[in-house]
Amino acid sequence: MDVRDSVVVITGAASGIGAALARRFAADGARSVVVADRDLDGARAVAEEIGEAAVAEEVDVADRAAIASLVERTLARDGAIDLFCSNAGITTGVGAANFDDPADLWARAWAINVMAHVFAAQAVLPAMLERGRGWLLQTASAAGLLTSPGDAPYAVTKHGAVAFAEWLSVTYGGRGIGVSVLCPMGVATPLLMDPLAAGDPGARAVAASGEIVSAEQVADDVVAGLADGRFLILPHPQVGTFWAQKASDPDRWLAGVRRLVDNSS
Repeated sequence: MDVRDSVVVITGAASGIGAALARRFAADGARSVVVADRDLDGARAVAEEIGEAAVAEEVDVADRAAIASLVERTLARDGAIDLFCSNAGITTGVGAANFDDPADLWARAWAINVMAHVFAAQAVLPAMLERGRGWLLQTASAAGLLTSPGDAPYAVTKHGAVAFAEWLSVTYGGRGIGVSVLCPMGVATPLLMDPLAAGDPGARAVAASGEIVSAEQVADDVVAGLADGRFLILPHPQVGTFWAQKASDPDRWLAGVRRLVDNSS
């Protein structure tokens, strides 16, 4: 996947990884970069920074109709969508024992971290399949391959996001549709840094597992991964090692994670 002269849609693009992707794709010559986010002011700020190639859109990725409308507007304006980056995500800090969950964070995490990918695929795939080409980039997390101590909904839903990306690749990879899933570990965005500052055990475990990289470094890895046609894009290569260790000896891996969490507490 080469982003030059392409039309790219990025959700969760007002900040963090999404904003870094928008800037990088525009710098690499994308014809149109749709900066989509619930935070319209933030999306506009990123789009204005990019310039004429960018369009800011307000969208709630948990709303199927809103995603469909975003895709329809983009197709009407630009004629095609070459790359859809389903990037928005949330953490919760909730464990399975949090029975009093008035905000229904389990449902919110499921809606944003899993169903938003489903809604995006449902909306964008028909036009891509008609053209015989297109690419889906789905931001999951190393938690989708490993786990997330201290945040059960995040761990579970990110596993679901990876599973859905695998299914899409199996189902549509032979019909011209590329699928990549982005699984970083620690990235210096508010999604990690705010819980880390608050002493969250999951965030501390992530920080203890390896380097915290910048969103711009992640964007560099995404561009390289798309160019290589890779399904798994791992800004932290050790995630692949941990994943292999988990598969080969789950009991040993689980014991190691428990020790990591205990030592970072």
